[in-house]
Amino acid sequence: MAHHLQKSGYPALVRRLNRFPQGAPPSDLLNRILKILFSEREAGLVSLLPIKPFTAEKAAKIWKMKPGDAQAVLDELASRALLVDSDHDGTSVYTLPPPMAGFFEFSMMRVRTDIDQKMLAELFYQYLNVEEEFIRALFTQGETQLGRTFVHEPALSGENTLMVLDYERASEVIRSASHRAVGLCYCRHKMQHVGRACDAPLDICMTFNNAAASLSRYGHARPVDVAEGIDLLERAYAHNLVQFGENVRQGVNFICNCCGCCCEAMIAARRFAVLHPIHTTRFIPEIGTDGCTGCGKCVEICPVEAMTLVSANDPSRPGRKIAKLDPSVCLGCGLCARACSRSCIRLKPREEKIITPLDGAHKAVVMAIERGKLQHLIFDNRVLWSHRALAALLGVILKLPPVKQAMASRQMKSRYLEALIQRRRY
Repeated sequence: MAHHLQKSGYPALVRRLNRFPQGAPPSDLLNRILKILFSEREAGLVSLLPIKPFTAEKAAKIWKMKPGDAQAVLDELASRALLVDSDHDGTSVYTLPPPMAGFFEFSMMRVRTDIDQKMLAELFYQYLNVEEEFIRALFTQGETQLGRTFVHEPALSGENTLMVLDYERASEVIRSASHRAVGLCYCRHKMQHVGRACDAPLDICMTFNNAAASLSRYGHARPVDVAEGIDLLERAYAHNLVQFGENVRQGVNFICNCCGCCCEAMIAARRFAVLHPIHTTRFIPEIGTDGCTGCGKCVEICPVEAMTLVSANDPSRPGRKIAKLDPSVCLGCGLCARACSRSCIRLKPREEKIITPLDGAHKAVVMAIERGKLQHLIFDNRVLWSHRALAALLGVILKLPPVKQAMASRQMKSRYLEALIQRRRY
């Protein structure tokens, strides 16, 4: 088996990554990234792991090794943030996170000397910002996306404050999390190594719950309490950063504080705006043009270039300009409303309802349905020939037009699946 792993570890790992809804398109750059993060043997072993969470005992059976040896491998991978581990009633449970949001970010959340971070950052930049296939696949396939925008809470009016649900507030995610941690912003850290970083704070992006506990345990992130978490959020508000977090209502695992120039999510929102790569808030700005002076503050602060200045068509003042919003691009973050010194911009509710998956399991299943990968979640033990055969068969069935249409219906993806997930818990 070791000889087999040595010959095919990295290609096998790429195939494993692409069974999850958030994959990683094959590329020479991806192979070079994986070679920095994983040894050949580790890549081969990880390629055999299930998509769903697993124990050391299960990994030992898959790898055909002693449980103690399997545990040592898993703990080593978790110590480098390539796996996330958590405690379930005294038993360690492991998960292979997707590349993003996952082990790509984790590799740059602190300054490290065990790997060449400058080379890794340069490879990430080429793979994510130049080649483009990865970002396109991550942010534009399907209707349900990886992340969503959180509203800029200081911009909320008294009326809107009453309308915002707890899961839509970054401050409530911080307060309600079981664990909280802060690390370096992956995006700005990467850009720093390639000479393109801005001056926004670096040590400001947060993880929560099991992800925070695991990253803190091994020193990849620093644990913080609620008070410091809120202070970090206030610091992000002060620097006009957008809160971009996991697209779930329960158990949010990350909130990044994003700038428009460095952060992958904001770059994707501009580059692929027509494909709606990021879920918006439930709000959208409304501009009171009578009081607008055309100062351009809202244009400067918008991270996705949804605001522009246009002619006011004012015969008495031919050169007068006013702000104009492109609603198809706008994230509804609210930065523009806070920046307007004349209070000409206010947030109003969007007409279309924003649907957010219940939790990570719900999101993964919905994304898998939309991307034609549900079979990989159902039959995820690729060591067994029966699982491989059944996954292939189900994959063909799910691509049949009537089945695909039924599975992709909004009612199936939201109400029905959510009810099943809720029933699973009780």
